[in-house]
Amino acid sequence: MAELDGTEEKVFQVGDRVRAIALPAYLKTAEPMPMLRPPDLIQVGEEGIVLDRRPGGYWGVRFGRGAFLLEGQHLEKIAD
Repeated sequence: MAELDGTEEKVFQVGDRVRAIALPAYLKTAEPMPMLRPPDLIQVGEEGIVLDRRPGGYWGVRFGRGAFLLEGQHLEKIAD
């Protein structure tokens, strides 16, 4: 799906295995009341499972050290 600026929006399905390909300046927890956390809780290349889609292009992803909200630009799907 193309956005207005010409970039492609990544679409994942709940349960997809994904890999972090970049880290944001901070992490937002995927809790009912999200909190900001330092980005070093996950590493580039770390794998997780998509939990859900959130407004604003964010994805809830469960990693080894917790569940966080990441934009699609920070993730890539792992081929089955």
